Amino acid sequence: MGMETVFLTAYAKAPQNTSLYENNKQMGVMLEINKQSHVIVNAEATFITDLAKDYFKRMIVGTDFSKEISLLIKNVETDFMIPSQQALIVALKVAHQKYHDNFLQEK
Repeated sequence: MGMETVFLTAYAKAPQNTSLYENNKQMGVMLEINKQSHVIVNAEATFITDLAKDYFKRMIVGTDFSKEISLLIKNVETDFMIPSQQALIVALKVAHQKYHDNFLQEK
C-alpha cells in the first residue's frame, strides 16, 4: 500500500570557513511530506547544534510544499541568521523544485 508521506532530500554547498563546511562540506535538508496535503510533517537539516535543528524544524513544519515558498525563504532570510543561510535557501529551493518535478507532475 505504501506510505502516506514521501521523504525528500536536497543539498547545497556550505560556505567555506564555517563549521558546517568543515564537518559536512554541504547543507542538507531532509523533508517528510504528506502526499495528499503536500504539507511538511517532519524535517531535519545538517546543522551542528540541536538548537539549530530544532529551530529549522519549527520554522518549516506545516509548510505546504505544493505552493510557492517565497514566504518561507523570506522567513529564513530575516529570522535564521546563520553563516550558511544562503546554502540553506538553495537547498530548500532545490527540494521544492524536486518535489514539484517528481510528485506534482501529471503522470
